[in-house]
Amino acid sequence: MTVLRFAHAFELSPRLEALEPLARCAWPGCGGACCLHGVWLDPLEAQDLHAHADQIAPWLPAGRSDPAQWFTSEREAEPGMPSGEVVAAQVVPNPAHYGGRECVFLRSDSKCALQAAGETAGFHPWHFKPFHCILHPLTFNETGLVSLAPLAEVLDEPASCLRRGAVPRPLRRLFESEIEYLTHAADT
Repeated sequence: MTVLRFAHAFELSPRLEALEPLARCAWPGCGGACCLHGVWLDPLEAQDLHAHADQIAPWLPAGRSDPAQWFTSEREAEPGMPSGEVVAAQVVPNPAHYGGRECVFLRSDSKCALQAAGETAGFHPWHFKPFHCILHPLTFNETGLVSLAPLAEVLDEPASCLRRGAVPRPLRRLFESEIEYLTHAADT
C-alpha cells in the first residue's frame, strides 16, 4: 500500500470512543456523494498519481485521462501533511451526480478510478487513494486529533457517507479500517 510518511503518530479524539447509533453509507446507492467536492492531497500524493498515470488513466471516464487536468493550482497549508500543504483535485460538472459536480476520479458506477486501478494492479484497494479520501468522514479536529467530522456536515446531507443506525456502536469499531490505516501510516 502506498502510504505517506508522517512525522508524528496520530492521536485519536476521545469522541471516537463514544457509542453512537450510526452506520456506514449504503454504497453504491449513495452514488459517491462524498466525491462532490473532490479531495485535497499532499503534493507527494499528486506526484505519485502522475507517476502511475498509465495505470490510472484507463479507469477514468472519457475525457479525464490527461494527468495535467487532474489537479487545480489551488494549494493550502496543512501542517499535518508531510509536505505541510495540500493541493486540490479537479472537480468537474456532472448534472447526473449529486450536487451537479464530482471529483475528477469518480466513475459513473460510483467507484473511484484510483481504487479500481489499485485493485486491478493487484494492490490494496487504497494503494492510490488520497489520504483524506480513505479517512472520510474522519478528519482532524481543531486540536489536531483524528475525529469524526461534525455530524451536521455528514448526516444532514442527502446520500451521506454515514447514516443513522438502529444500534449504538463504538465509533472506533465503525471506523476500524481507517484507524488501522492511520496506525500503519504513522508507523512507516
